[in-house]
Amino acid sequence: MGPATDPTAVVDDQLRVHGLQALRVADSSIMPNITSANTCCSTYMIAEKAADMIMGLPPLSLEPAI
Repeated sequence: MGPATDPTAVVDDQLRVHGLQALRVADSSIMPNITSANTCCSTYMIAEKAADMIMGLPPLSLEPAI
């Protein structure tokens, strides 16, 4: 994951594949570094974030709900 100018990056920060239209990748292959833990939870979170971006939902707030 990174800017189009990075030769090692395949997707941008919105998970869109560089050089293609209407294609996103939402799996563990977009992680720039291999994790030392189970990749299942990380992949779930990537998928959740991708779904929010596709639906146009705003990012979650870090402020606690009262």
